[in-house]
Amino acid sequence: MKRLEIKQIIQKKEDQSLSFRVYDLTHEHLQNYLEPHKKDHFCILIIESGEVKVHLEEEILHLKTGKISMIFPEQISSVSFLSSELSGKIILFEEILFCSDILKNELLSYNVNLSTHLKCLFLSPSEFQHVKATASFIENIYSDPSLIRKEQGRFYIKILLLGLIESVHGQHPVFQHESDKVLYIRFKKMLNERYKNEKTVQYYASNLAVTSKKLNSITKKHCGETVSNAIHNRILQEIKRLLLFSDLSHKQISLELGFSSPSALNKFVKSKLDETPTELQKELAQIYIK
Repeated sequence: MKRLEIKQIIQKKEDQSLSFRVYDLTHEHLQNYLEPHKKDHFCILIIESGEVKVHLEEEILHLKTGKISMIFPEQISSVSFLSSELSGKIILFEEILFCSDILKNELLSYNVNLSTHLKCLFLSPSEFQHVKATASFIENIYSDPSLIRKEQGRFYIKILLLGLIESVHGQHPVFQHESDKVLYIRFKKMLNERYKNEKTVQYYASNLAVTSKKLNSITKKHCGETVSNAIHNRILQEIKRLLLFSDLSHKQISLELGFSSPSALNKFVKSKLDETPTELQKELAQIYIK
């Protein structure tokens, strides 16, 4: 199963220089794109009518009229249509549009678990109409992308993103205590950078200059899991991705993720999922590969 890049989804020659795409959900160019794979870019699904099923990581989401789903880079996903009469838009855009300074720094408090909150979003009728209008405007730019209009398209995608983030913020308020918020964000960032080599609660607590008890309290408060569970779940997530999308052997995966041996990898997976890596690989193939 080949990993698809946004640059491969080309409708016309001018697409090659664009950092975004906009299509009707039923567009013929999406036939292969919607098959199971992990993306290297962001994807926004806007359902105007009908229903689609999104298999995102280990969840199945049913998106009906008025719902929006945002899929983040590297998330394993597939999309299937459940209605014959379906309408809506799909907006694809490169990560550079999302990772601006304002989104990375000034809006840190909004970004906590953003991928979780944006996977299935239901807006008010007026908010949804505004999203539809913005998506249509972006689509019009995409259909005739002059140099200036390409820049306009990028700005309107950011406006759309900021609107969705603001809606999420209203439904999922950030931490009441600034120190807790900053610590949680720093922990998640550190975990994503170091999980392959650092797997102990003490390591993260020490580097964040807090006790293990304090760090556990913060993670439980925000996402309902302990630090240990967060570490293990991040490792399991990567194991699944490598088993499904890479050609690496189990020995190579164990080395990639900092395990001392394939047997250590086997023991870890067995203890968490009650199955071996081989059994897990077969299960993932049955779920994602039709």
